[in-house]
Amino acid sequence: MNIARNRQSVWRAGLIEIVILLVYVAVAELIVAALNPTIGREMLLPVGIVLALVPAAIWISFFYAQDRAEPEPRHYVLGVAILGALLAAAVGQPFINDVARAPQWMGRDTLTEILGAILIVGFVQEFLKYAAVRYSVYYSDEFDERIDGVLYGTAAGIGYAAFINVAMVANGGGIAAEQLGAGIIRIVIVTLVQATLGGFTGYFIARAKFDDEPLWWMPAGLTLAAVINGLFSWLAGEITTSPLTIGTTGASGGYNPWPALALAAVVAVALLGVTFALMRRANQLTLAGADADQK
Repeated sequence: MNIARNRQSVWRAGLIEIVILLVYVAVAELIVAALNPTIGREMLLPVGIVLALVPAAIWISFFYAQDRAEPEPRHYVLGVAILGALLAAAVGQPFINDVARAPQWMGRDTLTEILGAILIVGFVQEFLKYAAVRYSVYYSDEFDERIDGVLYGTAAGIGYAAFINVAMVANGGGIAAEQLGAGIIRIVIVTLVQATLGGFTGYFIARAKFDDEPLWWMPAGLTLAAVINGLFSWLAGEITTSPLTIGTTGASGGYNPWPALALAAVVAVALLGVTFALMRRANQLTLAGADADQK
């Protein structure tokens, strides 16, 4: 059955993309250490925005290079990514920062921080990724396989991550030369987690479309994604020694992004593996049922 194809190239591309982003960080660190580049004040913002968008460009470009067998239409994938960014800009981050004012009260104590990270940040971000897919390509003829849910969910996550990263850079006026390494790591962390969580949410979207799932199925999937999102956000903050302030005044003292990057890589690989295993099982059950019907 068409909906039950695994399309191994998609999963292989996802894993390689994670590795490429980590290599991107390593290369950037080597360049900074070897060349100690200087950036003029007028170029801080343009350079920072380019660096913020590089991981999204890598992810989408490499996906198309690998998924040659039956690629999704470029305008659909890019459209969902752009919609994810627009929803982040117009609804998600303004709600989190200005309406709920989460940054102002989440740090009061550990329990408050975890609950805020899950119930405010996690649910808002994962619901908007869901909305970017559900209210755009969901009924399209191009969304004809379960794996498409993962692809479009990942695209929504990439778009959401791109906006978070660009906003972080813009709010700080760019990335100073002495902050390049830490800034790039922060950008890659956001991309890894938001993209793979988007794909995970996309699995539940696909099952909701193609399978006779109960009413609680999609809310349960969103809740699980929001919990992972929030717990990662909290734990990543705990394993760094101080917050990162992107801007022109110098790097924050004591900030160490490497533990958070390692955690993001582990979470990304785990999410990709779990999503693959769940998708493969669903496809196998569909194929087994089709074979039984033919006998």
